[in-house]
Amino acid sequence: MRRRSRASGKQAKARRRKAEVPKRRNAPNALHHSSSAAARNETEVARLSRELQEAREQQAATAEVLSVISASPGELDQVLDAVVRSAVRFCGADDAAIHRLEGQYLRVAAHYGPVPYHGIGYGIRLGGTVNGRAVLEQTPIQVADLQAETEEFPEGSKHAQEMGFRTTLSVPLLREGAALGTINLRRVEAKPFTNKQIALLQTFAAQAVIAIENTRLLSELRESLQQQTATADVLKVISRSTFDLQTVLNTLVESAAQLCDADSAAIYRPAEEGVYRHQATCGYSSEYIDYMRLHPLTPNRGSVLGRAVLEQQVIHVEDVLADPNYQLKEQRAIGGYRTTLGVPLMREGTSIGVILVSRSVVKPFTDKQIELVTIFADQAVIAIENARLFEAEQQRTRELTESLEQQTATADVLRVISSSPGELEPVFNAMLENATRICEARFGSLYLYGEDGLTLAAAHNAPPAFAEARRRAPIQPAPDMALGQVIRTKEMAQVGDVAATRAYV
Repeated sequence: MRRRSRASGKQAKARRRKAEVPKRRNAPNALHHSSSAAARNETEVARLSRELQEAREQQAATAEVLSVISASPGELDQVLDAVVRSAVRFCGADDAAIHRLEGQYLRVAAHYGPVPYHGIGYGIRLGGTVNGRAVLEQTPIQVADLQAETEEFPEGSKHAQEMGFRTTLSVPLLREGAALGTINLRRVEAKPFTNKQIALLQTFAAQAVIAIENTRLLSELRESLQQQTATADVLKVISRSTFDLQTVLNTLVESAAQLCDADSAAIYRPAEEGVYRHQATCGYSSEYIDYMRLHPLTPNRGSVLGRAVLEQQVIHVEDVLADPNYQLKEQRAIGGYRTTLGVPLMREGTSIGVILVSRSVVKPFTDKQIELVTIFADQAVIAIENARLFEAEQQRTRELTESLEQQTATADVLRVISSSPGELEPVFNAMLENATRICEARFGSLYLYGEDGLTLAAAHNAPPAFAEARRRAPIQPAPDMALGQVIRTKEMAQVGDVAATRAYV
């Protein structure tokens, strides 16, 4: 092998370095690199500026919605309208809508944009729709061309074809792991939304949840205050009207109808022969009240009242027309009610009445409304029991007073007898006076029966003509006279109307 010397190697390196010395040929490349870097910098600055502008717009949109929320507490419609408007504007959509979840339906709560859409309150089924999928999976769902998704979203694809849109994005409204509804965007062309737009729509969804939750809490607070006020008012009426049960029951049915958004309310109490009659009503027509007066209710499973009495629990029928056991068709036609709630008035395990609240449309009562009617039922029981105890006390007082009066009268007669031995007239007069007073009679007379008939022995407060006529001649007692009946039967007799008795003519 032939080796190269070091010297020759150094000379070769020197030659290579010399060959690399000229720089004039490289100057255009350096200028090109400088221009490319400047262009990249300008592009980056433009991107950052665009992102900054987008961020500012998003913050402005968020601040705008939050300002509406703070300025309109409880005004949910205004807030949701602001949310869908901002969503359309800042997400580049053709329209936006918010739906509230009610059972198996999503009902339109707000909409903005020119694309045709269902009206406010319209219900969309969960199955077969993008909105329904977003609720069920609790995650954003985007379909680039909904018109083409006939198998996966048959219902949604049908709507897309009818209304003329293609791309749709739906984001669930989530609160504590539960879906309250959705907010969705649509485009008439097949142009998917970007990740940033999806993230922004999630921000708008969160704001909608805040508005819905604020409204719910404020509504619950108002309902609670109304219920407390109503309960306090009824308790005041109970305390002030201990002796007036009707006033209390009228107040109860009026409060129940007003606070439970009912069209009518009534309290029924048991009457003779086991039937129930209304004792207090609110919202019923005079025709219906007259009908019920002639047709009292017998407790059976054919009526809400009957079931409440028999089962001793709350009975809630959402639509009496759809209830196969409901039998009061004529009554319902006159009353015009559909949804009915019956709560029994229970005292010591026994039903002493029923409170009914009804609506003319099919609209079930909420759990809170049912709870409130139950409270009113308890208050009605308190009022009825207070009235019963008061009446019982009054009866005992009357009986005691009558007993004392009788004892006083007996003692008075005995005193006269003892002070007038052998004298009948003073004794008879004392007896008649006490008897007339205790029996609340206008006047009294006492007869002695002998061979000649009945002879007037004493009279108290009797008209002079009557006493004079009776003293002139004995009376021959006719069979249909009270005196005649007493002599014949040797028992007490009473004639309700002497003017209608021939013997007194």
